[in-house]
Amino acid sequence: MLDGTHDATEIEAIEGTLRTDAFVHDPYATLDRLRELDPVHWSESIGGWLLTRYDDVLATFKNTADFSNEGRLGRASEYLPAEARGRLAAFEAHYRTKGLLHSDPPDHTRLRRLVLRAFSPRVIESMRPRIQRIVDDLLDKVQADGRMEVIDELASALPVTVLAELLGVPASHGQQFRAWADDLLAFQGVNRPDETVLLAAQQALLAVRAYLTGLIEDRRRAPGEDLISMLTATTDDGESLTDDEIINTGVTLLTAGHETTTSLIGNGLFTLLSHPDQWHAVRADPALIKPFLEEALRYESPVSRQPRIVTRDIELRGRTLRAGQLAFQMLGAANRDPSRFSEPATFDITRSPNRHIAFGQGIHFCIGAPLSRTEGEVVFAAIIERLPRIRLVSAEPTWDVRKANSRVLCSLPVTF
Repeated sequence: MLDGTHDATEIEAIEGTLRTDAFVHDPYATLDRLRELDPVHWSESIGGWLLTRYDDVLATFKNTADFSNEGRLGRASEYLPAEARGRLAAFEAHYRTKGLLHSDPPDHTRLRRLVLRAFSPRVIESMRPRIQRIVDDLLDKVQADGRMEVIDELASALPVTVLAELLGVPASHGQQFRAWADDLLAFQGVNRPDETVLLAAQQALLAVRAYLTGLIEDRRRAPGEDLISMLTATTDDGESLTDDEIINTGVTLLTAGHETTTSLIGNGLFTLLSHPDQWHAVRADPALIKPFLEEALRYESPVSRQPRIVTRDIELRGRTLRAGQLAFQMLGAANRDPSRFSEPATFDITRSPNRHIAFGQGIHFCIGAPLSRTEGEVVFAAIIERLPRIRLVSAEPTWDVRKANSRVLCSLPVTF
């Protein structure tokens, strides 16, 4: 905790870096010091409390009564004057509607139970051959060239193509999904995003909502075996989702589902190839793919931070968090907490146990985690088999500085 002028001066210096590109490129030394000096830190620049200890982040995932999801994204425009907020009416209306990512029990319990029908272990495992086919097709396009831009041609192309298949629409729609997702993620995780950023997010929302509304109408007339048909179906108990709830879930899938898998594949491959001994070990023993993916999720967590709304005044490590304030769960810091992980800055694919919280914990554990893991397993098995001589073009990563909530690369050129 803070102790004297020296620590206060260092904390002030840290605060000045939290919204810089340099912090996005390499946040870990800063987060380590923050965890040590001020683990529950009020950040004026980000606009909330930063929680950097594993135990605190885990506790706030589980304590949804005091750290709520409801309405957390809809607050992004609250700082604007009334005239500007009037231009963002559709944005605010969407994010104030309860959905899987911004609701708490009992609404969340019902929503999650209904949505889980489409993400059961049986459904995900049945998709593995389709995912394999997509990966093979993507690698077929680049293998003769001897080089690839991993983010565009594999890490992003795979999840948006899988999502298109899930929705029962042409694969060519996937690139539009990616563009929408970029705009919908750009405003998240920062205090007072620029109005132009919020307007771009609103424009994407309007487009996505119109797109999903059309799909819902089509599937109600002629149900199929796709995700929207499953979500529109009524259960044997007579339960069903409303159109707004289906649309809200669809928006979540277009953002969280796409970005997390892109991060896992890109971050994982860059980190693995940056550690030749680990790469050789995985190549020699493909059984290490699963523990490698878990270590990649811990070491470069795809979601760097998640906001929660404090619902009542509460004490945490000597700090008073006030009702209505935001608390940011700093997942990148929690997953490198030395109180939980020995040598946390070391990338070790044999780490055991590895109880990271990259996908969250408790009732809000990422519903798409099994799909993301399955896509990762198929991708890295294919890379080992088809591209055994793959190597990085540059040892310097290019992190995307536009998305504060995400740890994702802009590009990753490789040769093979």
